Amino acid sequence: MILYGAPLSPFVRKVAAFAAEKGLELEKVAVGLGDPNPDFLACSPFRKMPGFSDGDFKISDSSAIVTYLDAKYPEPALIPADPVDRARVVWFDEFADTIVTAAGGKIFFNRVVSPKFLGKLGDEEAAKQGETEMVPVYDYLESIIPASGFLVADRLTLADIAVVSPFVNAGHCGVAPDSTKYPKLTGYLSSILGRPSFAPGIARERKMLGLD
Repeated sequence: MILYGAPLSPFVRKVAAFAAEKGLELEKVAVGLGDPNPDFLACSPFRKMPGFSDGDFKISDSSAIVTYLDAKYPEPALIPADPVDRARVVWFDEFADTIVTAAGGKIFFNRVVSPKFLGKLGDEEAAKQGETEMVPVYDYLESIIPASGFLVADRLTLADIAVVSPFVNAGHCGVAPDSTKYPKLTGYLSSILGRPSFAPGIARERKMLGLD
């Protein structure tokens, strides 16, 4: 199985961590913005990251990929079968992809991607707007994180993997929730991102960016 995409993408990171939690080995092929890699384009004709192939099966979009992996390799089940739990996992996946990533992406694009990879000054006002948009995300998560430390079903699910992934990009910019104001969220992020499915990849990213 091959995963195509930029290593710093929260969507690529989500799929890689999801597969790792299932004990699956994915061949990772780095693909940058505008990359004409024909194998990637065969999986993702509109260049949506990540692309994925498993033999003759090719697909793009992180949510589609993890749904495939969970159905083909059902243990451990990271997308619950229970209707309520499944719906909640789908909500958190959507919340992560469209709300958290949108806010964090403004920070990361303007402070990392644009200056480091495109050779252009980022829009600092847009980055600050991203920080502002992260505040209600912090407030929401602080208010709903259960005592178990997992968002759904008192165990690790796609919900946790999806939600924490875009926080990594913000963290690369030095942006993180205040531990005094958001103790539950801080502990939650530390716990999930400290798992073997995330920690080694984050360390490689920080080295790539010259942060460590």
